[in-house]
Amino acid sequence: TSVYLANYFGGKLYYNDTAVVDAGGWVKFKGSENKPGGIYAVILPDNQTYFQVIVNEPKIVMETKSVNPEGNMVVKVSNENKAFYEYLDFVTEMQSKMQNLANQKNVDGANVEKIEKEIEVEQKKAEKYKADYLKKNKNLFAAKVLSTSDEINVPEFEKEDGELDDVKRFNYYRDHYFDNVDLSDDRLIRTPVINKKIETYLTKLTAQTPDSICNAIQYLTSQVADSSLMYKYIIQYSTNTFEKSEIMGMDAVFVCIAENYYSKDKAWWLSDQQLTDILKLYNTRKNLTVGTSADNITLMDVDSNWKSLYDIEAKYTVLIFWAPDCGHCKKEMPKLKTFYDANKSKGVEVFAVSTEFENEEWPEFIKEKGFEWTDVSDNPKINKDAQEYILSGKTTLNSLNFRDYWDIYSTPQLYLLDADKKIIAKKLNSEQLEDFIEKYEKRLTAEAEMKKAKEIKN
Repeated sequence: TSVYLANYFGGKLYYNDTAVVDAGGWVKFKGSENKPGGIYAVILPDNQTYFQVIVNEPKIVMETKSVNPEGNMVVKVSNENKAFYEYLDFVTEMQSKMQNLANQKNVDGANVEKIEKEIEVEQKKAEKYKADYLKKNKNLFAAKVLSTSDEINVPEFEKEDGELDDVKRFNYYRDHYFDNVDLSDDRLIRTPVINKKIETYLTKLTAQTPDSICNAIQYLTSQVADSSLMYKYIIQYSTNTFEKSEIMGMDAVFVCIAENYYSKDKAWWLSDQQLTDILKLYNTRKNLTVGTSADNITLMDVDSNWKSLYDIEAKYTVLIFWAPDCGHCKKEMPKLKTFYDANKSKGVEVFAVSTEFENEEWPEFIKEKGFEWTDVSDNPKINKDAQEYILSGKTTLNSLNFRDYWDIYSTPQLYLLDADKKIIAKKLNSEQLEDFIEKYEKRLTAEAEMKKAKEIKN
């Protein structure tokens, strides 16, 4: 019967090897001396039960039962796993004690104060055991894994009035979060602990703004060698996490990563084609992040008049890419009209770009729906005479290539621009626009008041 060996990588388990159980119940995985160090899992024939093994020695011999394999583990050869299972046994016993004490508190007539003191005593025992364990096994990888997953001690900070300063405590926790972590040790990648550590640091302890996240990523990579597996993992994890994020503005994190690593030929693990694809995406996304100025678009309207995005004078401009035969657009565009009719007098305009090349339905749809904003599109004639129109200054190459430049892979796609045509929002729908503008203006007012207050103070 087959038993599988799987290795952790970034918090997930991946197939590594297979072995067959012999008549005596033994399973032998060959070549442990050549396997990269880390925590592996031996998955039993039911494909559900498994136990963990630290691989960091040339020979490992362990014996257990198929029922509760970790609880019945006997390590015969392996200092690493003897230490590892010694700690697991202690944790299991301690968890049982703490659960029993917690249950006692819920019994009618329980002496809660006495039980809480017992809990405190057990907690101190656990802390002492852990400290002694780390000291005794400091040269073992097992201790390094425990140290990595361990929380740091955060001192108390007080404000001038004597109250606890939670902000300082948080900042201390964030700044010292990796004190117990040896990021230079690539073996930690093959454990279930480092992924959670990096994830928490980037998504919970770092302000969720592109600049802050970008700085945090650069801090992490500065702690490791460029040639290390940890360096590769940090960049890959960050790219996968933020490139696919649905949170508005987080594509700027991908742009930052591409600028600092991919475009500087620091991603040594990528093939030429993979790097080319990433840089192509980067060269598109870098022009479309929140805070950048929108490139001008000049195309013809339904009456064959050239209309330019930059000719629109408005406090806010909604730039939307849509298509008359798009099902989502047929639902979204009437909603946009409702918003426009209610907010036109407040300085809002719409610049709509139809993405259909053969656009016979376009004028009729606009007339039927009563759209009164600027609506433009390209067509076969414009593209046929593209060079003439570009050289005469009627349009631009980016305008005619708007599908590629604006990364139009689906419709509708909506951008909100300010008076200077800077992108201030994206990935919104029409029903979210009014609320966003209201909050945006409140934020601008608050920032202006804060700036004025600082000027008066200075």
